[in-house]
Amino acid sequence: MKAIVQDRYGPPDVLRFEEVDTPVAAGQQVLVRVRAAAVNAYDWHVMRGDPYVARLMDGAVFGRRGPRVPIRGRDFAGRVEAVGAGVTRFRPGDEVFGEAPGTFAEFVAVPDDVIEPKPANLTFEQAAALPLAGNTALMAVRDEGRVRPGLRVLVNGAAGGVGTFAVQLAKAFGAHVTGVCSGGNADLVRRLGADDVVDYRLTDFARGAGGYDVVLDLVGNRSLGDLRRTLAPAGTLVLAGGGVFAGGSLLGPVGLIVRGKLTASFTRQRVRILTVVGSRTNLATLRELAEDARIVPVVERTFALSEAAEAIRHVETGHARGKVTVTV
Repeated sequence: MKAIVQDRYGPPDVLRFEEVDTPVAAGQQVLVRVRAAAVNAYDWHVMRGDPYVARLMDGAVFGRRGPRVPIRGRDFAGRVEAVGAGVTRFRPGDEVFGEAPGTFAEFVAVPDDVIEPKPANLTFEQAAALPLAGNTALMAVRDEGRVRPGLRVLVNGAAGGVGTFAVQLAKAFGAHVTGVCSGGNADLVRRLGADDVVDYRLTDFARGAGGYDVVLDLVGNRSLGDLRRTLAPAGTLVLAGGGVFAGGSLLGPVGLIVRGKLTASFTRQRVRILTVVGSRTNLATLRELAEDARIVPVVERTFALSEAAEAIRHVETGHARGKVTVTV
């Protein structure tokens, strides 16, 4: 099969489009013919091994020059090609979506508990955009932010891959939502449900009236003090990391998360550090929300599998609107 592979850390130029062995589904695994995969910040952090902590997150060992899993990609949607002997939930021909390593490829073999039936009303590209970004937004809004009707919520990075879902989810949960984005994305963020939009190029949201019950920082480009100033005295700040930063750093945006964790014990304000964990239950929730049209994936651009390096370059700029996908 064709796949996007790498054997050393570096820029998108290290990626190769080449022939590799097709995986086989065994035991509780499902072999999926990938129709679309999504590009996430996770992909390029691991691809570059930057910040250096990303290498530890990837399970790096001393002396290894490249990622543990040589095939890039994390989110996917496609059709079941074959199932292992222990699989009863799926059969060949089923349309599924999920999250697993190595999805920039024609096929991927995954455990059956990391996939769910594809939302019936979504294209493969839209479904592939949903797992990692949607789960991150769901955990930030519902679990850490505890968003409920009547709360005032600010989303920093509202037009990004996670932000477009966070705006929709916060609105679906009954909040008054303010989205922070560039002026060029303001109309998009309003269409997603934001009640107010702040153009970060014209207005510093951290210097405004503040008083937000929940602030979701999905970018990692502001100081902890700036973010806390926007909160109500007993408000909740959710730090989700991510973002774009100068290369060669030790921690990158993770440094903000470390500072937030140290501060959390000394303030009335809740400072929550988002740790994203894959969840079949959350995938099912996202499918239901999508089928009810309470969330709609925003796919800005689609690239061919052979153009995955260009897709990652585009996401690395930090200016992608919603999600970028790769078709197979």
